[in-house]
Amino acid sequence: MTQGALIDQDDALILRVRLQPKSSADRLEGLAHDAAGRAYLKARVRAIAEKGKANAALEKLVAKAIHVPRSRVCVIKGTTDRVKTVRIERPDEASKIALQALLKEPLS
Repeated sequence: MTQGALIDQDDALILRVRLQPKSSADRLEGLAHDAAGRAYLKARVRAIAEKGKANAALEKLVAKAIHVPRSRVCVIKGTTDRVKTVRIERPDEASKIALQALLKEPLS
């Protein structure tokens, strides 16, 4: 059974992301699955995984991709892991559509 990468939760979206720091470019690469069938958004950032720099770069990248202020995007779990949980506060309909298009999956 697969588990979605994007969950609509009250006034926020919860997004599971697998982050590769120290990459050649900042980019979101779409949906992937781990061995257990859990879905996640693949992301790469140029920042190094030191003192929260990669997490901050991920938050900025996600915010820019879905057109929300950076202050509404926060890594809430997995700050020192590659797989992270990102919370997007008060997304509008356009932001939800942008994420669904990026992931090519409906909200859970």
